[in-house]
Amino acid sequence: MAVPARLWGRIGGISGAAAVAAAAYGAHGLRRSDRDEYQKELYETANRYHLLHSLALLAVPHARRPAMAGSLFCAGLTLFCLPLYYHGLTGDPSLNRAAPVGGSLLILAWAALAL
Repeated sequence: MAVPARLWGRIGGISGAAAVAAAAYGAHGLRRSDRDEYQKELYETANRYHLLHSLALLAVPHARRPAMAGSLFCAGLTLFCLPLYYHGLTGDPSLNRAAPVGGSLLILAWAALAL
């Protein structure tokens, strides 16, 4: 079932709210943790991309092909940000192989937004 174009704005809003909540945890919860600086940097990178691409989702309803652009943004966010969040929180890099795929999907999502 295709997602109606206007629903992508709501998905972007929910994603943005989750990104802000994750940022709050990163700023307060990670500060008091035993994680090394690299893990904190990974978490911050994931959060930066999460928030930025949540904003991009707000533009998806204006794309010629909103389902394509929105799906690419959501898949890219998931495959890029979640492995970095996970590595930052646990120190386990086992999911990191998905991040380049997610990054590539985000590039394609921006292209789909422009087409």
